[in-house]
Amino acid sequence: MKNISKTVLLLSGVSLFTDMASEMLYPVMPIYLKSIGFSIAFIGLLEGLAEATAGLSKGYFGKWSDQTGKRLPFVQIGYLLSAISKPLMAISVVPAWVFTARSLDRFGKGIRTGARDAMLSDEASHSTKATVFGFHRSMDTMGAVLGPLSALMYLHFYPGEYRNLFYIAFIPGFVAILFTLLLKDKIIPAKKETVSFGFLSAYRYFKEANAGYKKLVSGLLLFALINSSDIFLLLQARQAGMDDRSLIAIYIFYNLVYALTAYPAGIIADRWGIKKLFSVGIALFAFVYLSISNCLHTEDFLVIFALYGMYAALTEGISKAWISNISTKTETATAIGVYSGLQSICTLLASTLAGLIWANYGASTTFWISGSVALLLVFYFALFVRE
Repeated sequence: MKNISKTVLLLSGVSLFTDMASEMLYPVMPIYLKSIGFSIAFIGLLEGLAEATAGLSKGYFGKWSDQTGKRLPFVQIGYLLSAISKPLMAISVVPAWVFTARSLDRFGKGIRTGARDAMLSDEASHSTKATVFGFHRSMDTMGAVLGPLSALMYLHFYPGEYRNLFYIAFIPGFVAILFTLLLKDKIIPAKKETVSFGFLSAYRYFKEANAGYKKLVSGLLLFALINSSDIFLLLQARQAGMDDRSLIAIYIFYNLVYALTAYPAGIIADRWGIKKLFSVGIALFAFVYLSISNCLHTEDFLVIFALYGMYAALTEGISKAWISNISTKTETATAIGVYSGLQSICTLLASTLAGLIWANYGASTTFWISGSVALLLVFYFALFVRE
């Protein structure tokens, strides 16, 4: 813990409680929306537009943070919007209101992502970046364990009372807001020439960035295009005979493995090399996707989801540490924000493509394509991307 500063601890606590609030609602969101009269098609449209809003805004607010040399206001406002969006969703069932509240949550994520990750980067040296980002991911993902467990416990005693859960989710969100008030902004040099820019103009950074950034992010975005929603893995487990309760349990198990291994993975990455450990993570992803179609029993899926949790621990935080290491200090929020924004769009496309392939050619083909491309990416990162 010697490389974990007070700022990193606070930011990690903020992420833990925010993710706890969000993940309390994740398993019940579709059920709640259907219960108030929303169609499956509208639910899909709602989630897609909300995610697109968050994705595109990450680059814009990341660049804004770099231009002003400030991080904390973006972090505080972003987490505040996400917290207040939870009870707002329960106030009214009017579609426009629900869409606005859901978009507010995602928009808050877009505002804070680049600035928060830049704050984490500023708290680490070149040789401790993966450790810091790994610790943050570990704490963040622990929220994804505590959130669903809290929701299951509540619904056990109050079955069907989904709306109250949205009000309860404000409690951990409020704790996260209090944590942000304890943070202090470091003095970061602002850009010498501060100019106004459009909502999408921040993405010109990809064209202007150094070759190392372009090669790394190009590989990461190709990976995002084959990394569809985890729902497809859960759907495969469901088709193999796993009941709904077991599905929720295995989702929690996956997040627990992820949370427990992300911090140690970051420490190892700083010692052995970020690229080496990241490549191992992509190889694990490939193994999971190439193997899951052959799983028949609960024990098989436990092994697969344990490996999947390890893959996430070896890639999620480490990839951002890698980006921050090859970016200049005054452009960290832009570099990560642009990548995160493009990644969000690619992830949406990935799930759409996976759904189409699944519907037309079956689950095995879907997983085989993703796993095979991931194997090729292992060689791409090893041979063409510098650390």
